Amino acid sequence: MSKSEKELAYKAFLNREYEFRHSPYEQEFEFYDCVKSGDVGTVAKLMTPLGSSGSGVLSEDPLRNLKYHFVVTIALITRFCVEGGMEMETAYTLSDLYIMKADKCGSEQELRELHREAVLEFTRLMNKLSYGNVYSKPVIMTMDYIYDNLHSKISETDIADYVSLSPSYISRLFKKEVGVTISAYISIKRVETAQNMLKYSDFSPSDIGNYLAFTSHSHFISVFRKYTGMTPNEFRKRYYRDNWDEKNVKRK
Repeated sequence: MSKSEKELAYKAFLNREYEFRHSPYEQEFEFYDCVKSGDVGTVAKLMTPLGSSGSGVLSEDPLRNLKYHFVVTIALITRFCVEGGMEMETAYTLSDLYIMKADKCGSEQELRELHREAVLEFTRLMNKLSYGNVYSKPVIMTMDYIYDNLHSKISETDIADYVSLSPSYISRLFKKEVGVTISAYISIKRVETAQNMLKYSDFSPSDIGNYLAFTSHSHFISVFRKYTGMTPNEFRKRYYRDNWDEKNVKRK
Protein backbone atom coordinates (compact mmCIF):
# COMPACT_ATOMS: atom_id res chain seq x y z
CA MET A 1 0.00 0.00 0.00
CA SER A 2 1.39 3.39 -1.01
CA LYS A 3 1.82 6.30 1.39
CA SER A 4 -1.18 8.15 -0.08
CA GLU A 5 -3.34 5.01 0.18
CA LYS A 6 -2.33 4.59 3.83
CA GLU A 7 -3.20 8.23 4.57
CA LEU A 8 -6.58 7.83 2.85
CA ALA A 9 -7.33 4.63 4.78
CA TYR A 10 -6.35 6.30 8.05
CA LYS A 11 -8.58 9.31 7.33
CA ALA A 12 -11.48 6.99 6.50
CA PHE A 13 -10.88 5.16 9.80
CA LEU A 14 -10.98 8.44 11.75
CA ASN A 15 -14.17 9.47 9.99
CA ARG A 16 -15.82 6.20 10.99
CA GLU A 17 -14.56 6.42 14.56
CA TYR A 18 -15.88 9.93 15.05
CA GLU A 19 -19.01 9.28 12.98
CA PHE A 20 -18.11 11.98 10.50
CA ARG A 21 -20.06 12.01 7.26
CA HIS A 22 -19.82 14.18 4.16
CA SER A 23 -23.01 15.85 2.94
CA PRO A 24 -25.17 13.35 1.01
CA TYR A 25 -24.59 13.52 -2.73
CA GLU A 26 -28.30 13.85 -3.50
CA GLN A 27 -28.63 16.89 -1.23
CA GLU A 28 -25.60 18.58 -2.76
CA PHE A 29 -26.85 17.88 -6.28
CA GLU A 30 -30.28 19.30 -5.45
CA PHE A 31 -28.66 22.47 -4.14
CA TYR A 32 -26.48 23.04 -7.21
CA ASP A 33 -29.32 22.12 -9.54
CA CYS A 34 -31.54 24.74 -7.88
CA VAL A 35 -28.82 27.35 -8.39
CA LYS A 36 -28.64 26.26 -12.03
CA SER A 37 -32.41 26.63 -12.46
CA GLY A 38 -32.48 30.02 -10.72
CA ASP A 39 -34.73 28.84 -7.87
CA VAL A 40 -33.81 31.56 -5.35
CA GLY A 41 -36.33 30.48 -2.71
CA THR A 42 -35.23 26.84 -2.60
CA VAL A 43 -31.55 27.75 -2.72
CA ALA A 44 -32.03 30.02 0.31
CA LYS A 45 -33.64 27.10 2.17
CA LEU A 46 -31.09 24.47 1.15
CA MET A 47 -28.01 26.63 1.59
CA THR A 48 -26.04 25.79 4.72
CA PRO A 49 -23.39 28.06 6.28
CA LEU A 50 -19.95 27.64 4.75
CA GLY A 51 -17.99 25.03 6.69
CA SER A 52 -21.01 23.55 8.44
CA SER A 53 -21.15 19.92 9.57
CA GLY A 54 -20.43 17.49 6.74
CA SER A 55 -18.11 19.77 4.77
CA GLY A 56 -14.92 17.87 5.47
CA VAL A 57 -11.53 19.24 6.53
CA LEU A 58 -9.20 20.56 3.84
CA SER A 59 -6.85 22.46 6.16
CA GLU A 60 -6.05 22.49 9.86
CA ASP A 61 -6.26 26.29 9.78
CA PRO A 62 -9.99 27.16 10.20
CA LEU A 63 -9.96 30.24 7.97
CA ARG A 64 -7.92 28.59 5.24
CA ASN A 65 -10.21 25.56 5.43
CA LEU A 66 -13.24 27.80 4.75
CA LYS A 67 -11.45 29.52 1.88
CA TYR A 68 -10.75 26.17 0.25
CA HIS A 69 -14.40 25.18 0.60
CA PHE A 70 -15.44 28.56 -0.79
CA VAL A 71 -13.33 28.00 -3.92
CA VAL A 72 -14.75 24.49 -4.39
CA THR A 73 -18.32 25.75 -4.04
CA ILE A 74 -17.84 28.64 -6.47
CA ALA A 75 -16.10 26.38 -9.00
CA LEU A 76 -19.00 23.91 -8.94
CA ILE A 77 -21.64 26.64 -9.11
CA THR A 78 -19.84 28.24 -12.05
CA ARG A 79 -19.82 24.99 -14.01
CA PHE A 80 -23.48 24.26 -13.22
CA CYS A 81 -24.45 27.77 -14.33
CA VAL A 82 -22.50 27.52 -17.59
CA GLU A 83 -24.23 24.21 -18.27
CA GLY A 84 -27.52 25.96 -17.55
CA GLY A 85 -26.85 28.60 -20.20
CA MET A 86 -25.03 31.41 -18.36
CA GLU A 87 -22.58 33.23 -20.56
CA MET A 88 -19.10 31.87 -19.95
CA GLU A 89 -17.54 35.31 -19.64
CA THR A 90 -20.11 36.32 -17.02
CA ALA A 91 -19.78 33.08 -15.06
CA TYR A 92 -15.99 32.89 -14.98
CA THR A 93 -15.49 36.61 -14.42
CA LEU A 94 -17.88 36.52 -11.47
CA SER A 95 -16.18 33.38 -10.17
CA ASP A 96 -12.71 34.93 -10.36
CA LEU A 97 -13.83 38.14 -8.69
CA TYR A 98 -15.55 36.37 -5.81
CA ILE A 99 -12.54 34.13 -5.25
CA MET A 100 -10.27 37.19 -5.15
CA LYS A 101 -12.62 38.74 -2.59
CA ALA A 102 -12.56 35.53 -0.53
CA ASP A 103 -8.77 35.56 -0.54
CA LYS A 104 -8.85 38.95 1.20
CA CYS A 105 -11.37 37.94 3.88
CA GLY A 106 -9.85 38.16 7.34
CA SER A 107 -12.48 36.33 9.37
CA GLU A 108 -14.69 33.27 9.11
CA GLN A 109 -17.85 35.37 9.49
CA GLU A 110 -16.84 37.67 6.65
CA LEU A 111 -16.20 34.64 4.44
CA ARG A 112 -19.56 33.07 5.30
CA GLU A 113 -21.36 36.31 4.41
CA LEU A 114 -19.48 36.48 1.09
CA HIS A 115 -20.41 32.84 0.41
CA ARG A 116 -24.11 33.55 0.88
CA GLU A 117 -23.89 36.66 -1.28
CA ALA A 118 -22.09 34.79 -4.09
CA VAL A 119 -24.51 31.84 -4.11
CA LEU A 120 -27.57 34.10 -4.26
CA GLU A 121 -26.01 36.34 -6.93
CA PHE A 122 -25.36 33.37 -9.22
CA THR A 123 -28.89 32.10 -8.57
CA ARG A 124 -30.50 35.46 -9.33
CA LEU A 125 -28.58 35.69 -12.60
CA MET A 126 -29.78 32.21 -13.55
CA ASN A 127 -33.33 33.24 -12.64
CA LYS A 128 -33.13 36.15 -15.07
CA LEU A 129 -31.65 33.86 -17.70
CA SER A 130 -34.63 31.48 -17.48
CA TYR A 131 -36.74 34.13 -19.19
CA GLY A 132 -34.33 34.50 -22.09
CA ASN A 133 -34.47 33.31 -25.68
CA VAL A 134 -33.20 30.18 -27.42
CA TYR A 135 -30.70 30.94 -30.17
CA SER A 136 -29.43 29.06 -33.22
CA LYS A 137 -26.03 27.35 -33.17
CA PRO A 138 -24.22 30.05 -35.25
CA VAL A 139 -25.50 32.77 -32.91
CA ILE A 140 -24.47 30.80 -29.82
CA MET A 141 -21.04 30.25 -31.38
CA THR A 142 -20.82 33.99 -32.05
CA MET A 143 -21.68 34.73 -28.44
CA ASP A 144 -19.05 32.23 -27.24
CA TYR A 145 -16.43 33.80 -29.49
CA ILE A 146 -17.25 37.25 -28.12
CA TYR A 147 -17.07 36.02 -24.50
CA ASP A 148 -13.65 34.49 -25.14
CA ASN A 149 -12.28 37.64 -26.78
CA LEU A 150 -13.71 40.57 -24.83
CA HIS A 151 -10.18 41.51 -23.84
CA SER A 152 -9.04 41.94 -27.45
CA LYS A 153 -10.18 43.55 -30.70
CA ILE A 154 -13.11 41.69 -32.27
CA SER A 155 -14.03 42.00 -35.94
CA GLU A 156 -17.09 40.62 -37.68
CA THR A 157 -14.78 39.04 -40.26
CA ASP A 158 -13.06 37.01 -37.53
CA ILE A 159 -16.45 35.97 -36.16
CA ALA A 160 -17.66 34.97 -39.62
CA ASP A 161 -14.55 32.81 -40.12
CA TYR A 162 -15.12 31.20 -36.72
CA VAL A 163 -18.74 30.23 -37.50
CA SER A 164 -18.00 29.43 -41.17
CA LEU A 165 -20.54 31.90 -42.54
CA SER A 166 -20.26 35.13 -44.53
CA PRO A 167 -19.99 38.36 -42.50
CA SER A 168 -23.25 39.70 -43.97
CA TYR A 169 -25.19 36.52 -43.22
CA ILE A 170 -24.08 36.13 -39.60
CA SER A 171 -24.69 39.85 -39.03
CA ARG A 172 -28.27 39.60 -40.29
CA LEU A 173 -28.92 36.37 -38.39
CA PHE A 174 -27.51 37.77 -35.16
CA LYS A 175 -29.56 40.98 -35.40
CA LYS A 176 -32.71 38.97 -36.17
CA GLU A 177 -32.35 36.60 -33.20
CA VAL A 178 -30.75 38.83 -30.56
CA GLY A 179 -32.30 42.15 -31.51
CA VAL A 180 -29.06 44.13 -31.60
CA THR A 181 -26.09 44.29 -33.96
CA ILE A 182 -22.94 42.31 -33.23
CA SER A 183 -20.99 45.48 -32.48
CA ALA A 184 -23.65 46.69 -30.05
CA TYR A 185 -23.70 43.28 -28.37
CA ILE A 186 -19.92 43.39 -27.93
CA SER A 187 -20.22 46.80 -26.26
CA ILE A 188 -23.03 45.60 -24.00
CA LYS A 189 -21.05 42.55 -22.87
CA ARG A 190 -17.93 44.61 -22.25
CA VAL A 191 -19.96 47.03 -20.14
CA GLU A 192 -21.57 44.16 -18.20
CA THR A 193 -18.13 42.68 -17.51
CA ALA A 194 -16.86 46.11 -16.49
CA GLN A 195 -19.80 46.44 -14.08
CA ASN A 196 -18.88 43.15 -12.39
CA MET A 197 -15.23 44.17 -12.15
CA LEU A 198 -16.14 47.58 -10.73
CA LYS A 199 -18.42 45.92 -8.17
CA TYR A 200 -16.22 43.06 -7.02
CA SER A 201 -12.58 43.83 -7.86
CA ASP A 202 -10.07 46.47 -6.85
CA PHE A 203 -8.91 47.19 -10.40
CA SER A 204 -9.06 50.86 -11.35
CA PRO A 205 -11.55 51.99 -14.03
CA SER A 206 -8.69 52.77 -16.41
CA ASP A 207 -7.19 49.28 -15.96
CA ILE A 208 -10.61 47.71 -16.54
CA GLY A 209 -11.09 49.75 -19.71
CA ASN A 210 -7.69 48.68 -20.99
CA TYR A 211 -8.33 45.03 -20.15
CA LEU A 212 -11.62 45.08 -22.05
CA ALA A 213 -9.98 46.52 -25.17
CA PHE A 214 -11.64 49.93 -25.25
CA THR A 215 -9.67 52.18 -27.57
CA SER A 216 -9.15 54.82 -24.89
CA HIS A 217 -10.32 55.71 -21.38
CA SER A 218 -12.61 58.39 -22.80
CA HIS A 219 -14.14 55.79 -25.12
CA PHE A 220 -14.69 53.47 -22.13
CA ILE A 221 -16.41 56.26 -20.20
CA SER A 222 -18.59 57.18 -23.18
CA VAL A 223 -19.76 53.61 -23.88
CA PHE A 224 -20.22 52.83 -20.19
CA ARG A 225 -22.35 55.95 -19.67
CA LYS A 226 -24.42 55.11 -22.76
CA TYR A 227 -25.57 51.78 -21.27
CA THR A 228 -25.65 52.58 -17.55
CA GLY A 229 -26.27 56.32 -17.31
CA MET A 230 -23.17 56.64 -15.11
CA THR A 231 -19.43 56.95 -15.52
CA PRO A 232 -17.30 54.02 -14.33
CA ASN A 233 -16.21 56.05 -11.29
CA GLU A 234 -19.80 56.88 -10.37
CA PHE A 235 -20.79 53.23 -10.73
CA ARG A 236 -17.86 52.12 -8.53
CA LYS A 237 -18.81 54.60 -5.79
CA ARG A 238 -22.44 53.46 -5.80
CA TYR A 239 -22.08 49.68 -6.14
CA TYR A 240 -18.64 48.63 -4.90
CA ARG A 241 -19.14 45.87 -2.35
CA ASP A 242 -17.47 47.77 0.52
CA ASN A 243 -20.10 50.48 0.06
CA TRP A 244 -22.86 47.86 0.32
CA ASP A 245 -21.41 46.78 3.66
CA GLU A 246 -21.30 50.39 4.88
CA LYS A 247 -24.94 50.93 3.87
CA ASN A 248 -26.00 47.75 5.65
CA VAL A 249 -24.20 48.85 8.81
CA LYS A 250 -25.94 52.25 8.69
CA ARG A 251 -29.34 50.59 8.28
CA LYS A 252 -28.72 48.42 11.31
